[in-house]
Parts: sequence; C-alpha cells; structure tokens
Amino acid sequence: MRNIFLFIRRYFNFIFFLVLQIIALSFLFRYNKFHEAAYMNVAGEITGKINERYNNVQYYFKLKNTNEALAKENVYLRNLLRENYQAPDTAKRFIVDSIRIDSIKRFQKYSYYDARVVGSFISAQMNYLTIHRGEAQGIKKDMGVIGPQGIVGRIVTASENYAVVMSMLNQNFKVKAKLKKSGENGTVEWDGVSPQYVLLRDIPKSAPIANGDTVLTSELSSIYPPGIMVGTVAGSIKDPSSAFYIIKLKTATNFSNVQYVTVIDDLQKAERQQLEESIKK
Repeated sequence: MRNIFLFIRRYFNFIFFLVLQIIALSFLFRYNKFHEAAYMNVAGEITGKINERYNNVQYYFKLKNTNEALAKENVYLRNLLRENYQAPDTAKRFIVDSIRIDSIKRFQKYSYYDARVVGSFISAQMNYLTIHRGEAQGIKKDMGVIGPQGIVGRIVTASENYAVVMSMLNQNFKVKAKLKKSGENGTVEWDGVSPQYVLLRDIPKSAPIANGDTVLTSELSSIYPPGIMVGTVAGSIKDPSSAFYIIKLKTATNFSNVQYVTVIDDLQKAERQQLEESIKK
C-alpha cells in the first residue's frame, strides 16, 4: 500500500493530466457529432478486430463439436435422398415430390449412421480402422463405410460399442466400381504399394480412358449404393496377358486424416442374399 501511495505521489502530475485529458475527450466526443462519429468508427474497427481474433480462437476449440454436428447433418440428409427408396419393378409410378417420405419407408433401401474414428492404421499391408459405434448402435458385419470424400472400407467385426473397418488399403479388400464416363465395370483392389493409390482391374481395352476420369461405386456392389466416389484415374497400362487394363486410381479419401465416417446399412441385402443362396442350393 505504501508503494502505491509513493507511486501516485511521484507521478501525480502525469496521472492528473491523463484524468483531465480523458474528461476533455469525453466532452469532445459526446457533444461534437463529427468527433463522435470518428470515435465510433475507430472504436468499432478496433473492437471488430479483437472480436475476430477471439472468434477465431473460439472456433478452433469448437471444431470438434462442429465436425460432429456436420457428420450428423450429413447422415440425416443422406437418409432423405430419393435414391435410398427403391421399390420393386412395377407399372406403378411414385411421384416423390407429392408423397411424404414416411409413406414409402417400406421401400427404403439404405440407412446411414455417423461414427467417429478412434483408431487408424495405413502403414501395414492389412490396414484397419476402429470406429466408436457398435452393435448396440445398429452396426453389423459387412456394412459399407464411406467418408466425406468417398469410400473408406467395410465392417468386418463389431462389439457392443465399437466396430473394426477393413480399410480400402487392405489387400483383402475388393469392391465393384465403374468408370463414370463410359460405365464399364471393374474391381478395385489395393496392391500394397502406396496409401494414395489403388488399382482398378477388369476394364476392357476397348473402353475410352483418360487421366482424371472419375471412378464410382457400381450398381453391382453388394455393400455400397451406386455413385459413391472411389477415385480418379492417375494412369493405365494394357495387361499383355489379358484383354483388360490395369488402371491406377488416386483414392478420393485421404486415409491419413479420416476422423468421421458414415456407415451404410443395405436394408434389402438379406432378402437379396437369401434369394441368391436358394439358387446356389
């Protein structure tokens, strides 16, 4: 306390000058419109910059909640897509614009679940991801898994609250895919070389192919809806031992930073498998 009084006594004249200056400026800005407007502009700009810095910092720490909200919104929107409702072939026509989605729920083909990635490996030959959603939340074996950019893998096992996903960067992973431009179907697999590239096989040499062409999941896929992004053509060679190309694809998904995924449940898959198994028997 003694030091405070000594400080005030020592700088009394300067402090008194500052107080009078503040009072004078307040009178100037309060009773002079021009100076008041100038003051408000400067004060607003300074306050705006401070708030912008504060909001940027606050936004950074809220990215986790933002990502979770976006993932849930994506799942909700995917469940509303018209392509998720597939009725058997019939002479009847459904005009979706005039029918509530709830009224055709029995024709829904795909359902979607959001999930957070809690474990990921991309440096081995058999790579997997672990997601924090399991059987208690509706996850089952052989469900497809996609990310914001494209396909990620498929469920191979699930516990009560967790599930393991076989990544597309796994030499046991295969999926039916097609060239978007021409529609030829082939099989995507990983050769174990680079985590950024996979191979597309069984595309005939008669198909027109160019670097940058888009490759999507095919209608022949048993776990993915058609039209999901797989990757883009990065190069191709003609297999001299067959009538097909070997196509190198740049994966749409960046597996080094996958944080949230969407699990796809084909609601008509059991019916299809049961019918196919009855034919085999």
